[in-house]
Amino acid sequence: MKGKYTGATVIITGGANGIGKGIAKAFAEEEAIVCIADKDEEKGKEAVRLLEEAGGKAVFYRTDVSIEEDILNLIDRVMKDFGRIDILVNNAGVSRFKPLFELTTEEWEDVVFTNLRSVFIGSREAARRMKEGGRIINIASTRATMSEPNSEAYASSKGGIVSLTHALAASLQPNGITVNSISPGWIQTEDYDQLREKDHLQHWSNRVGNPEDIAKACLYLADPENDFINGQDLVIDGGMTRKMIYEE
Repeated sequence: MKGKYTGATVIITGGANGIGKGIAKAFAEEEAIVCIADKDEEKGKEAVRLLEEAGGKAVFYRTDVSIEEDILNLIDRVMKDFGRIDILVNNAGVSRFKPLFELTTEEWEDVVFTNLRSVFIGSREAARRMKEGGRIINIASTRATMSEPNSEAYASSKGGIVSLTHALAASLQPNGITVNSISPGWIQTEDYDQLREKDHLQHWSNRVGNPEDIAKACLYLADPENDFINGQDLVIDGGMTRKMIYEE
């Protein structure tokens, strides 16, 4: 029902690009106050401009989620500006696919700090301010449960997000706050028209995913009337992780 999120304050990390931008658009269309947190200031302000031109309400907060102080400042500024946090979408992340024996400890830590530690810090601080009915949604990945070579840092971070999600759900259930994650598969954020037929046919849904597919799931999990799904990971991948593949 349109207007269900009217006046709700939604924080979306990594909201200036890709999946995050699609999530921001969906909540803006539902009349929420959209707080885009991203370290890309140019694209963040452009995203806000586009949302406002479409009639939405959005604010940009420059935030590098790999830095704890940035996350703390983000939460404080949103509370100062709007007095409430209803929904947090922990979406920001980086990937670094590099041969195992060339991947340094510092590079591994950078991915894990950005993708996983930020979810812990952001969720902890947002939950302190959330009232009963708050919603936390963490964007994980199907790479939490399946891998290609040279993906150790990214897989570790996304697998950690899935586990952290149900741990947070357990700790926050007395507060009436639900915590769920979404594991996207192949989500094409640019040049969708350039995909090949065989790309689409790898999926049981017969198409590659797009940011709107993830945004719809966020709206479902954030629904104020939806409090029975909690601590879960929702896989959205067109059936890819269920597809049995034999090589001849």
